[in-house]
Amino acid sequence: MNRRPALVILPLLLALAGCTSSTADDDPAPRPAAAERPSPFRDCATLSAAPTTASPDSGAATPTSTAPGTPGPAADGQTLPELTLSCFTGGAPIALRDVAGPAVINVWASWCPPCRKELPAFQRLSERAEGQLQVVGVNSRDSRSGAQSIGEDFGVRFPMLVDQGEALQRELKRNAIPLTLFVAADGQVRHIDATGALDDAKLAKLVRQHLGLTVPA
Repeated sequence: MNRRPALVILPLLLALAGCTSSTADDDPAPRPAAAERPSPFRDCATLSAAPTTASPDSGAATPTSTAPGTPGPAADGQTLPELTLSCFTGGAPIALRDVAGPAVINVWASWCPPCRKELPAFQRLSERAEGQLQVVGVNSRDSRSGAQSIGEDFGVRFPMLVDQGEALQRELKRNAIPLTLFVAADGQVRHIDATGALDDAKLAKLVRQHLGLTVPA
């Protein structure tokens, strides 16, 4: 008496299982792994080339009455540490001291909320100040997939160095990130900012104060 209902129910269960399998097959393909996707960041080959001078009518950063590289006291009179870091896109490693100033170097990680908050402002700075200063990222103690996803989602395009061992922070004797270095044309670190997430206005003010450049905020 009990076998007949069971024989009726079994085909129904098999039919339902087939529908589930078919639906799963129709799902969109998962996002490729970071290693399989093109890097959102530019390569680092041009970092040793000094920024070119933009005309005042170009809308990019323009020098103030004080020449770039001279305003503001140096941060303890230090130059960039003698470190060589890999480029996110591959190629030859980059000696940090070879990065031509004026430059703004942002140390960040995808797991750091203030870092994620300020990254779009650094991207806008790189666009507004193109030809006058370089914006460079240093991705610190992070996963490649995390950094790449943030770069893709936030539209970050400037060159990115990789510092998995936090060597730059150790050399600077700084523990927290985000960390932003303002480097003059002579290679001197004019200011190190560790106040938290920077926005467009704060970045423009710091660039003007420490590098002598006026950037549209």
